[in-house]
Amino acid sequence: MKKVIISALILIIVLVGVVMLINCYVILNSQNKIINENEAKDLSNVDCILILGAGIWGDKPSPMLEDRLLQGIELYKNGVSQKIIMSGDHGREDYDEVNVMKQFAIDRGVPSEDIFMDHAGFSTYESVYRAKEIFQCKKIVIVTQKYHLYRSIYIGKKLDLECYGVGADPRKYEGQFMREIREIAARDKDFVKCILKSKPTYLGETIPVSGNGDVTNDKKEI
Repeated sequence: MKKVIISALILIIVLVGVVMLINCYVILNSQNKIINENEAKDLSNVDCILILGAGIWGDKPSPMLEDRLLQGIELYKNGVSQKIIMSGDHGREDYDEVNVMKQFAIDRGVPSEDIFMDHAGFSTYESVYRAKEIFQCKKIVIVTQKYHLYRSIYIGKKLDLECYGVGADPRKYEGQFMREIREIAARDKDFVKCILKSKPTYLGETIPVSGNGDVTNDKKEI
């Protein structure tokens, strides 16, 4: 019994060690691509600003999502890119992150035609994958909270995208400690996905981001 317990403990220690090593590798491999607003302005030929979805409260963005949207809109208005992709979960009729995101930007002066909606951005991996394969992006700036940027950028690099990240962290968020813990597991999961080059839930026809974002509208009026 003692040998079994010792073996189990050794196995747990090894597994934890592997998880943490992968976590550190993802962070170290992507941290040099996290930039600030001024550095983003100096970039050229950026195909789009990719804003990653988060929770919504009815027809309003959650605080985390609101901060991502405000940062992305600021980058757009500063000329970092002429196009924005709102990528989030619209897997159910009664839950629609992307239309909430697009309307938020329109209300703040961004033209509808400059905003694309990725209705099938069900995960970070799928959002970045679809930015390349569906929206035909080659160079992007990703906007999300900093703790989430490491994984987002790592995925982009492994999918052969030239990508940078700008953090949206103007305040503290309730429950952030648990998000940080979950993010360690998420980095490991997407590390494996990048090796396997897993396909997203949906692909479909290409929608070049160089065109008109209104082609992604699923409602008569936005």
